[in-house]
Amino acid sequence: MIIEINNLVRHFGKVKAVDGVSFTFGTGEVVGFVGPNGAGKTTALRILATLDEPTAGDVLIDGVSVCDYPEHARQQIGYMPDALPEHADMTAHEYVDFFGRAFGFRGAALREAVDEVETFTGLDPIRHKTLKSLSKGMKQRVSLARALVHRPSLLVMDEPANGLDPRARIELRELVRALAESGKAILISSHILAELGEMCSSVVIIERGVLVGKGTVEHLANTGRPTQRLLVRALTPPPEALVRMLLELPGVTDAQIRGDRCTADVTVGSDAAADVLTALVQRGVRVAEFRQDQIGLEDVFMKVTRGDVA
Repeated sequence: MIIEINNLVRHFGKVKAVDGVSFTFGTGEVVGFVGPNGAGKTTALRILATLDEPTAGDVLIDGVSVCDYPEHARQQIGYMPDALPEHADMTAHEYVDFFGRAFGFRGAALREAVDEVETFTGLDPIRHKTLKSLSKGMKQRVSLARALVHRPSLLVMDEPANGLDPRARIELRELVRALAESGKAILISSHILAELGEMCSSVVIIERGVLVGKGTVEHLANTGRPTQRLLVRALTPPPEALVRMLLELPGVTDAQIRGDRCTADVTVGSDAAADVLTALVQRGVRVAEFRQDQIGLEDVFMKVTRGDVA
């Protein structure tokens, strides 16, 4: 399966919620869709899920327009919104069963589809509890089961980790990985960038409706001037003094305090790390730890966005 977002535009009056966004992904990929509040993420996801129509542009699933053939697209897409209705008179099982019926399942096929997703998402112990009585983590599992009950090839998730405790986030991450390994294409919007960076094969970053970066985290980190990150812990001097010293060294573009350690971003070169270590030792720094560190999605996000607000 190939999903193509082609020059997607959505205006609300004079507000350009989405403004010419294009990217492509496919089977087995987990793509993080990232941006500040009001960047246009949810609007773009709703268009992809056929819940809204673009002002211009289109989304193609294996070459078929979601705008021209929405019913076909809905069979291919499982959409998980950022919130689940809190019905006091409907159980988790009844909710998933309802959507199975809505997608045309009947009889043994319906029971098989519902049982399959309830087992996969871990709903068996709470299937007869009402939606209103469930915890946030369990509600997210019900929402995921609903999105998967018709066995879609594409899963679209809007803020699935919002409000989850650490255990629930880990469990969600494991479910996403299992779904990708089973061959589903997955697009996830989230504000929890550290968590998202561990799940995604690539990311798409938008700001004020405009695409500002796409690719792997490593690719985006090295766009412009290639950079590597060093992690330094010293017995002396303290981190505050060490970070000032790092910023004075040639080739160091940024330095930050991280707990009892410091990070230093240096331009990529065969001798860059050795030069930094040599300079620190020559200045009397008692280095206890010195290694290369990974640049994460949070760092990439801060690098490519400007923090503008509408």
